[in-house]
Amino acid sequence: MAAAPVIIVAGTALSYVVAAAIGVPALVPILNALPAFPFMIASLRRGQIAEAIVRMLVWAAALAVCATAFSYVRTADAGRLFLHGEAYRQEMFTYLLTGAGEEGDIRRFLPMHGLHAIVFCALALATGSLAAMPMGAALMNYMAYYVGALAASSGHPLRVIALAWVPWSLIRIASFVTLGVVLAGPVLGRLLGFPYALRDQRRWAGLALTGLAADVMLKWALAHAWREMIRSAAGW
Repeated sequence: MAAAPVIIVAGTALSYVVAAAIGVPALVPILNALPAFPFMIASLRRGQIAEAIVRMLVWAAALAVCATAFSYVRTADAGRLFLHGEAYRQEMFTYLLTGAGEEGDIRRFLPMHGLHAIVFCALALATGSLAAMPMGAALMNYMAYYVGALAASSGHPLRVIALAWVPWSLIRIASFVTLGVVLAGPVLGRLLGFPYALRDQRRWAGLALTGLAADVMLKWALAHAWREMIRSAAGW
């Protein structure tokens, strides 16, 4: 379906409008996930794994753009709406100002990254990604809130946004998306009656795991130098 990416993007944008109108933080990631989930299933039913991954990458990009824009334009509202958003913003602002915190310390961020990956994969396998996708949306939203809030406090918002969405986070997001699609197949195949062999997806799983390893190594190597670039762009 050629219109699928457009529908996914439009539906994701609409989910933030609905979420803002309802005003219930716990419902936000669920609403975010609704527009893309049927398209992922449709691709998996036809055996089009690459198409499913691309569609979900489009969804992740839409989440990043919409949540960042909302957080920039309506920072206070986004802080109330996005789960863990204000806590994460404070943590990251403290890191940018002082260099102290989890972000630059591999002994602290590696266990958290590992826990997120394990929980996400377990949810994807157990629920056909029905629960993993909202988890991914929640993670995206609080990262986007920090980026949007930082941009709102600076004189060069576009430059800040480009830098604050650090490259290792983008690699991590793509890796989570890939794992979410690949690990959704077994449960969805059984429920909806289409063939799916997880062992046939080792190449995709390997790429995703390589991406998660690259995320850790890049963050470990570059976080402090990147912090200085963000501070400079933000005028700090």
